[in-house]
Amino acid sequence: MKKLLISFILPILFITFIFSSSSRADVPESKDTLKIVIMGYSGDNIIMQIYGELISKLGYNIEYTPADYIGQFAGMKSGDLHIGSPGWDTTAKDVMADAWGSGNVLNMGNIGISVFEDWWYPLYVKDKCPGLPNWEALLDPACAESLGTIETSPKGRFLEGPIEWGGTGNLRIEALGLPFEVINAGSDAALGADISAAVKRQEPILAWTWQPYWLPAMYPGEFVEWPEYGDGCYDDASWGPNPNKTHDCGNPTGFMWKSAWTGGESIWPKAYDVWRKFTLDEKTMGDLVYKSDIDGVDTMDVAKGWIAENENIWSEWLK
Repeated sequence: MKKLLISFILPILFITFIFSSSSRADVPESKDTLKIVIMGYSGDNIIMQIYGELISKLGYNIEYTPADYIGQFAGMKSGDLHIGSPGWDTTAKDVMADAWGSGNVLNMGNIGISVFEDWWYPLYVKDKCPGLPNWEALLDPACAESLGTIETSPKGRFLEGPIEWGGTGNLRIEALGLPFEVINAGSDAALGADISAAVKRQEPILAWTWQPYWLPAMYPGEFVEWPEYGDGCYDDASWGPNPNKTHDCGNPTGFMWKSAWTGGESIWPKAYDVWRKFTLDEKTMGDLVYKSDIDGVDTMDVAKGWIAENENIWSEWLK
């Protein structure tokens, strides 16, 4: 009986061992390097580094590859880039739609974070431009001049994000006839530092910012209210208050969206599955960016800290 039992159990144990070993060997499915886009903006860094460090746990070879916000979609179309940085409905809606429609880039779902970004000012600016938040207050030459600098006077300065973010401030200024000039910040850190310095000195400033982000949460302020966005605003000149120009409206609202090169799913299917499952919420994202931008913690350390404290969340993504 004992010999019979052993002869029955051993094959089962052997099959189980072979199955579990082959299952483990399936991930990573390829040793090819998986290129993860990283843009240098702290919030983006943290998201992509959390994802990259997690799939590294599964044995994937990864490379954080610098790319600009809009240009990354061309890189994913060609297969030179594999996992894209989240695209925002507010600024990349058309580019994402074109990439997804090409068949070469996958829509991997939204990341769970609703977003809004536009022109913002601290509340004390209303002393100089009392008609705010209505955008027509910016048409007043006295208001514009109060928001100017030596390089823009008598026009006002609109401080936009880095040029590689693909901002459309110039198009809006032209469409609505605003007496303003766009000045691009050199980086997201420089943009935040310029706004913070102006607020601390109570100097008038009009600048680009977004939600979720620590800055508009920390300082009392408002977003300019523009003619409401509609799908024709960016490509149909007849749409909106100026029948001869596009971009005569505010920005759309929406979400952060995940994208990836279509061809990579057959090479790294589990890594793609993790990216589809990856989600964060607005509060978490705001807290993580605050640790980087205000507390001065390196973004990789912020990412690793979140991973260390939240295994109950990310372990489900890796299953």
